[in-house]
Amino acid sequence: MEKLKTPPRFSGERLLEDASANAVLDRSIGSIIAETRSLSSEEIDRVLVYQRQQGIRFGEAAVALGLASHDDVMFALAQQFHYPYAPQQRRDTSPELVALNQPFGVQAESFRSLRSQLLMRLFADGQPRRALAVVSPDSKDGKTFFAANLAVVLAQTGARTLLIDADLRHPRQHEVFGLDNQAGLSGILAGRAEFNVVQMAPGVDSLFVLPVGSTPPNPTELVERPAFRLLMSELVAKFDHVIVDTPAACYGSDSIAIAARCGAALVLARRNTSRVAALQSLVGTLQDGTAAVAGVVFNTF
Repeated sequence: MEKLKTPPRFSGERLLEDASANAVLDRSIGSIIAETRSLSSEEIDRVLVYQRQQGIRFGEAAVALGLASHDDVMFALAQQFHYPYAPQQRRDTSPELVALNQPFGVQAESFRSLRSQLLMRLFADGQPRRALAVVSPDSKDGKTFFAANLAVVLAQTGARTLLIDADLRHPRQHEVFGLDNQAGLSGILAGRAEFNVVQMAPGVDSLFVLPVGSTPPNPTELVERPAFRLLMSELVAKFDHVIVDTPAACYGSDSIAIAARCGAALVLARRNTSRVAALQSLVGTLQDGTAAVAGVVFNTF
């Protein structure tokens, strides 16, 4: 990941001016740190004096004086460059969203690397518009974690991204993002009139989530209905990227049916856990169908 550009220096007058604004596009690092840490005017003056004496930046001065942490500085940088980065309280409630909670860490970098590959191969200009189903042979392979973070890094590019929880057996995306699950995909496929089912993900302006809603007794039949194919066609046309979480293949044919209607599938396996025979069977079944297999990813996290 390229390093963020060095922020410009600022005066105390500009800092206090920015700190009083609630929404300024080009806010200084200092104003963001001051707001995040609720620094008083006296504390801001201390930082400014130390900054001038040492010839360093505001963030470095605040850290040196114990009035801010390195994490606060990184959060401020992310805010200044309009890069989604969850505040501490959000990280505590959604620990699985590593691409949002720790966007400068090793795990997030792995997701960005995968994003680059998908943008070049699957979502490149000239390629047919299609959704990407995340499938795996067994439960606990990490599909929910993987699909959620892949959706986050795609949205971090500014692309309108939709994450669909199509695991009608054990849905969890609403828990990961802290969203309401009263209505969702199952109601739409059952023919009920559902409203406000697509929700904006907290902290990422261009990421939207369609949860499952009520867990149905007939998941396979629902995803095999023509309504699901029509829904996917409509959503793919409305969003830049559509990522779909699916049930594990060991529970039935749901994931295969979902992948066929998405148009593309990414197979996830857990290193040292997934069985080779089950993985080969899943890949072979997908290749015999209509979905393009984007590749196989081994989850090491």
